[in-house]
Amino acid sequence: MSDVMIAARGLTKRYGPHRALDNASFEVKKGEIVGFLGPNGAGKSTTMKILTCYIAPSEGTAAIKGADIWDDPIGARAAIGYLPESTPLYGEMLVAEYLEFMGEMRGLQKDGLRKGIRRVVEECNLASFYAQEIRTLSKGQKQRVGLAQALIHEPPILILDEPMSGLDPNQAVEIRDLIRQLGKERTVILSTHNLAEVQVTCQRVLIISQGKLVADDTPQALTSRGRNRYTVVVAKGDKAREGAVREAFGKIKGVDSVRILESDSGETKLEVLPSSKDDLRADLFKAAVDGGFTLLELRQHAQNLEQIFRDLTLTASDDDEDDDDEEEEEAKPAAKAPAKAAAKDDEDEDEDEGSSKSTDKEKE
Repeated sequence: MSDVMIAARGLTKRYGPHRALDNASFEVKKGEIVGFLGPNGAGKSTTMKILTCYIAPSEGTAAIKGADIWDDPIGARAAIGYLPESTPLYGEMLVAEYLEFMGEMRGLQKDGLRKGIRRVVEECNLASFYAQEIRTLSKGQKQRVGLAQALIHEPPILILDEPMSGLDPNQAVEIRDLIRQLGKERTVILSTHNLAEVQVTCQRVLIISQGKLVADDTPQALTSRGRNRYTVVVAKGDKAREGAVREAFGKIKGVDSVRILESDSGETKLEVLPSSKDDLRADLFKAAVDGGFTLLELRQHAQNLEQIFRDLTLTASDDDEDDDDEEEEEAKPAAKAPAKAAAKDDEDEDEDEGSSKSTDKEKE
């Protein structure tokens, strides 16, 4: 039996002329915790909603534990526990009532339901507020209740969209530790903007930009392939004027750019970005000596995941808009009709882009 739990092939999602997702393909294997990164509007939530069968792709397909999202959407949904960014909770319910309700929605009955509730109460540490109304809980407690509803039917796959969003540092540590524990037995896709969390939690990273996958590797491999950068501090003087120092370091072979970070009355601090992985410390020292500069500090910094992320995604347009509103509009017809029919509606919408709003409303 294959250990591939999620197999996405050529996933594309269009909203009129805009492509929220563009030919994305990847696999996630059993037992992996995968970080899913990207700027706002890059296509992360679109991908997650497609995998959970909440919306249909315009093109492509995905298999969830062998169940194709077109041919067997119910089987695909049954294999997934999903925690969206906005936790689906009912504030007026007790935690106990909510878990019972969600268990029944997942098809659990009698002994199976009681066992499922006991298990998630223990896994997510809910015992101390099990009898409280959900609206009285803290943000961290609500996140744990949200995780409990995603786990109650014992899914082999967890998809978590910004599970640490809005949490204080202590609450974030609690949820991170819980995700790590859950990842020992399940496949987890974790969408987050917190790159530090990815480095300590995830075994693999997918980075998406403008709807395209631009990286798929381990955090260690991504950081090791990046270029080092250098911080140089020189004392100011007749020869060591800002422009002269910047020009001298910029002429070094292998230097991509030089920028001034700070400049006070006594010294100038610069950042030197190389164009390759070559060690430029000797060249920087020599340039300082040749230029008659007094070198106060020279440091080499390894590239971190945040810098790799910026390098891969800063080509995206600054005025790209987040596609959440468009996704919500598309989700309604997709939820009512089979997946293939939803995709056809999506294509029809592209063809009738010039139609008036009243005409579109009549067609629906």
